[in-house]
Amino acid sequence: MRALIVGAVWLEAVLAALLAVRHSAWWWIVVGVVAALAALGTWDLVQTRHSILRAFPILGHARFLAELIRPEIYQYFVESNTDGAPFDRETRDAVYRRAKGTKGDEPFGTERDVNAVGHEFLRHSLRARHATDLKPTVRLGGPDCTQPYDIALLNVSAMSFGALSANAIEALNGGAALGGFAHDTGEGAISPYHLKHGGDLIWEIGSGYFGCRTADGHFDPELFREKANLPTVKAISIKLSQGAKPGLGGVHRWSSCTSSRRCAVCPAANRWASSCASAPAPNSWACARPCCRPESPRTSSSSTDPRAAPAPHPRSSRITSACR
Repeated sequence: MRALIVGAVWLEAVLAALLAVRHSAWWWIVVGVVAALAALGTWDLVQTRHSILRAFPILGHARFLAELIRPEIYQYFVESNTDGAPFDRETRDAVYRRAKGTKGDEPFGTERDVNAVGHEFLRHSLRARHATDLKPTVRLGGPDCTQPYDIALLNVSAMSFGALSANAIEALNGGAALGGFAHDTGEGAISPYHLKHGGDLIWEIGSGYFGCRTADGHFDPELFREKANLPTVKAISIKLSQGAKPGLGGVHRWSSCTSSRRCAVCPAANRWASSCASAPAPNSWACARPCCRPESPRTSSSSTDPRAAPAPHPRSSRITSACR
């Protein structure tokens, strides 16, 4: 039966071709369309990958077309303003408007069910009082800590210089300085870009010891003391292992890194990060150490070099301390 249907389509193509020869050249357009459908139906009959196309040649493609446009159909015609995850349309529209500097508030009620279980909102008070704690923070450091740090509730999460560009690091740290919150350096060490705007830093030390690493890949207590005493370093986060990349960890070709990124993790160049004023210009960074030469086979993370830091355990955890 299916072969008969495809054969009928071929017959229609032949009849359209005869009409094109005898009457008008416009029939060749019909010939092209019908012949293409017939060829598609023939391919559907002989292919073995999709059973739905073998059972319903030509028409079976409508199912795949519907799957292709299903997200758009649901978003524009089915989904309400308060549906959708992780952010509904109402939330997305508010973000778009505020980013463009247009109206960001919607007065006169809400579309949400305020009586639903779990709905959170603030009620007006007839006896309002002035807020006394306008900057909610959490203290890092116990009673024995000589330099505790009151950290904000929302902060910049760990993203290393190398994974992000210098401009991105400067923007994040400048925002942290303006907003009064902390900026986690990630395990890629402290670069001059982290120190340029004076934002509070949480120095993250991973299994590679970047920023406090000796030339042979071991922990350097002198470099650690130097960086820990920087005025902008408010806390230290110790990543005991790397859970996302078990085994050797993240391996990257050393020669593909720029000189500034190579020197950001080099033991000698890391001393440049002690002061932005003493740091060379990013495009003129050069280090005499062999590890900073492009031809060196070192990587920017854990490697098979027996002198490197031990391979991380396939579970990860962090210890954050504000004490020095």
